[in-house]
Amino acid sequence: MQIFIGIMLPFLGTTLGAACVYLFHREFNSALQKAFLGFASGVMVAASVWSLLIPAMDMSTHMGKLAFMPASAGFILGISFLLCMDKIIPHLHSGSPKSEGSKIALKKTTMLVFAVTLHNIPEGLSAGAVFAGVLAKNSAVTLAGAFALSIGIAIQNFPEGAIVSLPLHSEGMNKGRSFLCGTLSGIVEPIAAGLTLLLADYVKAALPCLLAFAAGAMIYVVVEELIPENKKGEHSNIGIIAFSFGFVLMMILDVTLG
Repeated sequence: MQIFIGIMLPFLGTTLGAACVYLFHREFNSALQKAFLGFASGVMVAASVWSLLIPAMDMSTHMGKLAFMPASAGFILGISFLLCMDKIIPHLHSGSPKSEGSKIALKKTTMLVFAVTLHNIPEGLSAGAVFAGVLAKNSAVTLAGAFALSIGIAIQNFPEGAIVSLPLHSEGMNKGRSFLCGTLSGIVEPIAAGLTLLLADYVKAALPCLLAFAAGAMIYVVVEELIPENKKGEHSNIGIIAFSFGFVLMMILDVTLG
């Protein structure tokens, strides 16, 4: 039951964020969106380091000076995986006139949802990987530490859910459908986490690689998507300030709960 709650927390964060469509009549202004993007970036970078890469290397200490190898290999594979997904899945970022990925005729709203869904895949993998470490009774990963990661992802998923639902409503979609689309953008997280847990018994020996794989996927999203989106429009320091708060919050959660 604890594992189920843990992998559902990020999805809950997205759902609560999507519910903002019932409280606000228009999408957040540029400054607030920059703050949300910066905060999400900080959480994801900190989670990648403290909750994923460091435990991955701790699990490989028996390899001596080569303890970095499983983490390095997994990290590169994670980035490569998201790079391929980015090229295959058709998606459109809010405020962008041109879609990315495969050239398939889809509604603009569908591609907007796909863009956030693509961001959520590595977060689901991350939650699944750490809880797989808990199930494997690996000393480098604790239940409290796994929950710290899930809570951190849930917090940064709140604005992501709102960033999907509010623009859709602003473009004419009714509140119910906008909320549903925002919620569904996060459904991939428990699915990805569940699949990772199902494979845990088969990849137990490769758990360090799996943790680092999730970290690589998350860093890809930050560098390729969140930071460039944060830099659009008029120059502002809001993004870097929010990044700092997000990073420190995730670090505190991991250290105090882990």
